[in-house]
Amino acid sequence: MAPRVLVSDELSETAVQIFRDRGVEVDYLPKLGKDKEALATVIDQYDGLAIRSATKVTEKLLEKATRLKVIGRAGIGVDNVDIPAASKKGVIVMNTPFGNSITTAEHAIAMMFAVARQLPEANASTQAGKWEKSRFMGVELFNKTLGVIGAGNIGGIVSDRALGLKMKVVAYDPFLSDERAHAMGVTKVELDELLARADFITLHVPLTDKTRNILSAENLAKTKKGVRIINCARGGLLDEAALAEALKSGHVAGAALDVFEVEPASESPLFNLPNVVCTPHLGAATTEAQENVALQVAEQMSDYLLTGAVQNALNMPNVTAEEAAVMGPWIKLASHLGAFIGQMTEEPIKAINILYDGTVAGMNLAALNSAVIAGVLKAQNPDVNLVSAPIVAKERGIQISTTRQDKTGTFDAYIKVTMVTEKRERSVAGTCFSDGKPRFIQIKGINIDAEIGAHMLYTANADVPGIIGLLGMTMGKNHVNIANFTLGRSGIGKEAIAILYLDQAIDPKVVNTLESTGMFQQVKPLHFEVA
Repeated sequence: MAPRVLVSDELSETAVQIFRDRGVEVDYLPKLGKDKEALATVIDQYDGLAIRSATKVTEKLLEKATRLKVIGRAGIGVDNVDIPAASKKGVIVMNTPFGNSITTAEHAIAMMFAVARQLPEANASTQAGKWEKSRFMGVELFNKTLGVIGAGNIGGIVSDRALGLKMKVVAYDPFLSDERAHAMGVTKVELDELLARADFITLHVPLTDKTRNILSAENLAKTKKGVRIINCARGGLLDEAALAEALKSGHVAGAALDVFEVEPASESPLFNLPNVVCTPHLGAATTEAQENVALQVAEQMSDYLLTGAVQNALNMPNVTAEEAAVMGPWIKLASHLGAFIGQMTEEPIKAINILYDGTVAGMNLAALNSAVIAGVLKAQNPDVNLVSAPIVAKERGIQISTTRQDKTGTFDAYIKVTMVTEKRERSVAGTCFSDGKPRFIQIKGINIDAEIGAHMLYTANADVPGIIGLLGMTMGKNHVNIANFTLGRSGIGKEAIAILYLDQAIDPKVVNTLESTGMFQQVKPLHFEVA
């Protein structure tokens, strides 16, 4: 029986025809995604679900999807898909991470022109019968400094276009290496320097805990007077109320926003302010981009349903069915090792060296490498997946090296990941026992036996009396329950580490309390996807 796919959002007719041409039965019901009750009644009839942003794939919907094998998102954003719930159900979630990059970058450039020359207001004034030449005095882009926050795929395209306009480009990105910056033709700077130097600032980062309100009231105050700000990335990256005040005071000369904290945006403190340009999340809204992502998702889903091939999956690596049964726990381990490195590292990474020892050295190392790299990069960019991770690492100039070796020690197999930056090297090793559970077995050369939990707290300190008591007392005073506790040290009186297993994410205030004692070299909350 031919696999059956439901298209529940607006999708190109050409993409729908691809399903049919490949031998996949397809029902094109583009309004169904907005009716969650109706969708829930029919979802059990389908092997695949092709969506854009309107369809919400919740845990409740997935419970009804008894046949579902794959969800394909035409576009990059998967905020509307419960990926952990899909993973638990064994449903692959695919996206098309690079199909709309040029379109989004071009929209940012267009918005920059619009706010530089006050085009929307000038258009409205002229069409109202006015002729206000003196009112609309703009600025040139030529020789101005563009500050790019986020120098990934889209930020890189924006930088290239800006250089073509003879702008000077400074870029802030924790993962941007000196070599990659040089190749792009941009100057790598810290955030404060970018804020102080830029005539225009454009945002191209995902929304994470680290990037939320990256243009806060405090940071807006650090910007150059007369700066113009463009956001075509994600709502929540800037404080809209603070930006409105900065516009009213004249400190910020203009702003152009395609995205908002709440969407659809029916109201905002930025609406109806002079020299503010707003568009309704049009970053990916071109005929070419819509067509590209639609065709890509149709091909990817057809490949999987007909041949088992996996491309651009967010919750599964590119491995065969035979490999998956053996490699599953090791892929999890590789991802956790990468996630540890990524969360512990804030400076640009130059190289990632991965050592495979024992039986794991004979597995599909491409998939394991991708899992490590994705784990590292997801700390800064949650949109990275197992397929796109090597591409993103290459774009950022991160060197990846792999070493295989026969069994050398106590463990039948282990993986060791070493991260190299300008300032330091950091390593972590792990293995999988017969129970299939990944474990950390060494951190910074210190032997340890630590299962991996969802919420953990890592500390490093000198091996002196009182540390354990201090940790326990501080947790107790702040009502933080310690589920488990693991210790390790390099030697008596030397460096020691501790890992606390917590029931939930720790309050940053508790972390600050521990740091303020002066007893710890490092205090780092960690989160791992253990489902």
